[in-house]
Amino acid sequence: MFEYTISKPLMLAPMAELSHRALRELVEFFGGGDLYFTEMINAGTLLAGGPFEAFYTDGGPCPDRVVYQLVGARPEQLAAAAALLDRRENAGIDLNMGCAAPAIVRAGAGVRWMDSIDRAGELIRLVRREVKSRLSVKLRIGARDDPEYLIRFCRRLESEGVDLITLHPRTAREKFRRRPRWEYVGLLREALGIPVAGNGDIRSAEEILRRAAGPCDAVMIGRLAVRCPWIFARFRGGEAPAEKPRPAILEETALRFLELLARYQPPEFHLSRARRFFAYFCDNFRFGTYLKTRLGRERDLAGMAAVISAYVRENPDG
Repeated sequence: MFEYTISKPLMLAPMAELSHRALRELVEFFGGGDLYFTEMINAGTLLAGGPFEAFYTDGGPCPDRVVYQLVGARPEQLAAAAALLDRRENAGIDLNMGCAAPAIVRAGAGVRWMDSIDRAGELIRLVRREVKSRLSVKLRIGARDDPEYLIRFCRRLESEGVDLITLHPRTAREKFRRRPRWEYVGLLREALGIPVAGNGDIRSAEEILRRAAGPCDAVMIGRLAVRCPWIFARFRGGEAPAEKPRPAILEETALRFLELLARYQPPEFHLSRARRFFAYFCDNFRFGTYLKTRLGRERDLAGMAAVISAYVRENPDG
């Protein structure tokens, strides 16, 4: 085990069905991260008073370190939703210009904003008028691999008042099929006068160190933070377990997550959020695929808790 020293901020990525209060509470238990981005909040649904928006916008347990991420296709809705969230205690408002999920793209949201520099710039100008806190954008390279276009696009965002850009350096079509081109994070950092964070394929503490040593101002961590919710603690002096936690520690962590999920998420979300969490967390176990299959058969959180405890009894070595 080696010493971890990083002065740059470490941020939890916005992940659908994952970046909610229960996960933040779990990360905070071990020591906490520097910034937490929420999962996507639909601007139109928020303004319409959707029945579950209170859960999407729950900024606990540390609202001063929570960045609310908005997604939408209509500028006036995004501006109004940003103004609404900016009245809360927060660490910033983030606009999603990077999601490449088919439903989001068909709606004209997410990475579709990168199709037009002028349209995106006008959106930022509109939102900037409404937001007093830090305004950020999370995006991809764009529709195609064109670094010159990416730089022009981001310079326009900067000129309209964006304070931070987070780049997931893949194109809209690549998803996870090709390695992220982290050199583009460096290109942006050199071209812009605002901070640039990098995100993509952070799979280990060593990878965090390597990326933080490179040309970026912050590192955003996604799936690794779900698999190892103690990962931030390794760099911030918290109570992190060993590199390969004992099964008893894994059981305790899994059961704590289920308790937090029951406390902070509505029953309608329990199974989907739990399955998403265990899709990554179970990789800590020797027979993780087997355990995921067993958990997937359960119909409530209590059943999942029983399966986890039974697995650890049956496999005390992992």
